[in-house]
Amino acid sequence: MPESRVAIFPPDRRSVPVAGVVVAGGSARRMGGGDKCLLDLDGATVLEHVIARLRLQVPKVVLNAGGDASRFARFGVPVIPDSISGQPGPLAGVLAGLDWAAAEGFGSIVTVPGDTPFFPEDLVVALRAAAVASERPLVLALSEEPGGKLLTHPVCALWPVVLRERLRADIVAGARKVRAWAEAQGAARAIFHDRRDPFFNINTPEDLAAARMRLVETSAA
Repeated sequence: MPESRVAIFPPDRRSVPVAGVVVAGGSARRMGGGDKCLLDLDGATVLEHVIARLRLQVPKVVLNAGGDASRFARFGVPVIPDSISGQPGPLAGVLAGLDWAAAEGFGSIVTVPGDTPFFPEDLVVALRAAAVASERPLVLALSEEPGGKLLTHPVCALWPVVLRERLRADIVAGARKVRAWAEAQGAARAIFHDRRDPFFNINTPEDLAAARMRLVETSAA
């Protein structure tokens, strides 16, 4: 990895508040189309679960989504579209979040997918701790499976505003893979150990049924 691509954590930005960005730009083809984040999950939408969990960890939450923003009006969060047209994928959602954060005075953002309702309750704290410990401002979340295999969850990550112009240029040049781009910047890692996958995401009707069952089991515990 070229050293010029590695961003070092600016000491004066360590205390700057981090904002939360829910990335909800997927087409949900396996769910029959539409906004899967608006599906019902135990009396609330999947998105409500995601926003509620993120609001406990950051001072402000925004939603990245395309189309008519009025369909999200009931959630009480700003809705920001992609900064780059043409549906270039989740990297464009990250960039939109960074552009918004720069205008609002935040030094970094933590992104989470709109279909991942069980992400760790200490996600932001752990990502920021990994950033400070590694002196790298970009941190990807990883989970450890029972056998020790590590899985990367690149849309659950901490992103510094200082990288937004580099990201913009790379998206225009054709970058599309979140993990590949982040690793090329020298991203650090935060590993989350949990017997039940905290980064479980809802892609299919079967996943939605499993998420509903998980909530029932959690309530009964």
